[in-house]
Amino acid sequence: MNFNGTMMQYFEWDLPNDGKHWQRLRDDAKHLSEKGITAVWIPPCFKATGQADVGYGVYDLYDLGEFDQKGTLRTKYGTKEELHEAIAALHENGIQVYADVVLNHKAAADETEFFQAIQVDENDRHKTISEEHEIEGWTRFYFPGRRGKYSDFEWHWYHFSGVSKDEKSEAEGIFQIVGEGKGWAEDDEVSNEFGNFDYLMFADIDYGHEDVFEETKQWLNWFINETEIDGIRLDAVKHIKTLSYQ
Repeated sequence: MNFNGTMMQYFEWDLPNDGKHWQRLRDDAKHLSEKGITAVWIPPCFKATGQADVGYGVYDLYDLGEFDQKGTLRTKYGTKEELHEAIAALHENGIQVYADVVLNHKAAADETEFFQAIQVDENDRHKTISEEHEIEGWTRFYFPGRRGKYSDFEWHWYHFSGVSKDEKSEAEGIFQIVGEGKGWAEDDEVSNEFGNFDYLMFADIDYGHEDVFEETKQWLNWFINETEIDGIRLDAVKHIKTLSYQ
């Protein structure tokens, strides 16, 4: 007999920033099971731009509410320990857990860096509207609050394909990073909106860089083992090079 389950999205954009969401989910597990819920989709559970961030402005994927970073230890939803308790309670009640995962971009970098870039037309990413020039962008991530626990990988400008602001000139727009092997994903690998919809927001991750690809695989293995989730929902998938997740 085929199994026809029911998944519930257990979050919405305007949840209170009280750090008690994981506690509420833990306490609600038995009730959800009694109502016929067989799977729960939880929000991004890692540290983002700040405590009130819903989770899509992702900063540190390894920080699940464990380290004092971006002015807070907990995420909007609670601490790492409370997340574990919620997942355990759901599993005890026969409910699968699917996590929302944001791998398209990174936000709230720790430092700026200087690099070469070309500004492109926001409505046609194939059209350049500037010459190649040096800009300053928020692209260095070294996670001082975590101090290398779980991973000592540091992110630099060459791990990204684009940014949305030049701090040097204070100009805003879409700046495609220039360098060896750099460029947007091929047109048939991402959505063709605006000509090529590789770039969405913040510092756009370049999955053409081998170190990025390997670090992301390592994080996924760590995350699944650490949380014991049953699956993921991949955010912004139409902006990510298809070969990266096939």
